[in-house]
Amino acid sequence: MFSAQTYQDRRAILQSNVHNGILLFLGNIENPVNFEHNPYYFRQDSTYLYYFGIQEPRIAAIIDIDENKTIVFGDELSIDDIVWMGRQETLKEKSWKSGVQETLPYAELSQYILKAQASGRKVHYLPPYQSSNKMILADLLGIKIAELQPSAEMIKAIVKQRSIKEAQEIVQIEEAVNVSNEMHLLAMRMARPGIKEYEIANAIQYFAANKECQMSYPPIVTINGGILHNHYRLNTMKEGDLFLNDSGAETAMGYAGDLTRTFPVSNTFTTKQKEIYEIVLNAFNNAQKLLKPGTRFKDIHLKAAQHLVEGLVDLGLMKGNPEEAVKNHAHTLFFQCGLGHMMGLDVHDMEDLGEQYVGYTEEEPKDTKTFGLKSLRLGKSLEPGFVVTVEPGIYIIPELIDIWQSENKNAAFINYDKVNEYRNFGGVRIEDDFLITDDNYRLLGNGLIKTVEDIENYRSEHLA
Repeated sequence: MFSAQTYQDRRAILQSNVHNGILLFLGNIENPVNFEHNPYYFRQDSTYLYYFGIQEPRIAAIIDIDENKTIVFGDELSIDDIVWMGRQETLKEKSWKSGVQETLPYAELSQYILKAQASGRKVHYLPPYQSSNKMILADLLGIKIAELQPSAEMIKAIVKQRSIKEAQEIVQIEEAVNVSNEMHLLAMRMARPGIKEYEIANAIQYFAANKECQMSYPPIVTINGGILHNHYRLNTMKEGDLFLNDSGAETAMGYAGDLTRTFPVSNTFTTKQKEIYEIVLNAFNNAQKLLKPGTRFKDIHLKAAQHLVEGLVDLGLMKGNPEEAVKNHAHTLFFQCGLGHMMGLDVHDMEDLGEQYVGYTEEEPKDTKTFGLKSLRLGKSLEPGFVVTVEPGIYIIPELIDIWQSENKNAAFINYDKVNEYRNFGGVRIEDDFLITDDNYRLLGNGLIKTVEDIENYRSEHLA
């Protein structure tokens, strides 16, 4: 945990940005795999971690703005719990570390909420993403799940606060990024013909665990990089394959890293692989240079798309004016997703609170219909303290090519005959994490090799 003062200060800021009522925070519970006492790995709700820091299942908390009090609700270990789990730090002791002096049994939460409702007071709550918390919340409020209406006022106040990372949070994120860097170098040392994808996944997860980290998301380790979130790991690597590794570590306090590298299973890139890789790397480098306060991330995304098109035109897969091609969304045959997203306590930071609040503004809402833009999680202007990913890519998806070609879609910009020569290519993605500073940006972590020359040299050195 951070200091008690940290959590007290965070709660005070939040309290000052919501006018009245009660702010309700539900922690997560342990969810069973196949019976009650065999649960999945427990991960506390990130907003609960941010304001209270307590890593324990089945707890809740309220900030009562009207009465200026904060209470943690939960149950202390029973003697049966102690028999099975041993003596542990009490909930009261954990709450003191969070700067909260008052704790009450979990069962008393419903009475507190009912009393507040009876007096006409507003109960603010966040969108529940676990089915269990949907049921708990509906029961607490005495309504049906379909009637849940999260508080936009509370969401906006939290997003405003959590978006700007504290210095101590940056330390945590960089710890996660540096562990992630080493995971990626390990994958580069291991990958070779005859190795299964899952062997890489297992190795990097083992490495993270030895650094007291979890994975910040299920790792994407695949020779089929054209599938954006490919979690199938049974393929055997062979000469000529490209290997895409999208993986990141999460620290014990819940902060994430998120990196992607693509490299050849052979010692060197083939000509086609190198040409596509260089196009993506050029888009990455140019997007990185545009990171600064006041710049809309959507504009950086579109500029990166234009750089991708310029490279694809030079290669003969596309044609015409690159700027016009992007305006007509022709690039989305190759770049279907967004350039990046916010990152912090969640790898997609605060995504549970709603992208319309986290990545966009009421004045410039998200485009939820246009192919490509509907997958852009972040579009608003950058601010000092934001932590963002930059991850351009080129993905060759045969099924998408067939649909577009059958419709003659964007034929003014796409050379379908040439594209079909690449239909089994796969994909390339390059991703790093950045802090937006007062006037520029800073790469987070110690840095991870990404040029063709550096990757080939590293691979050759360790495969010799």
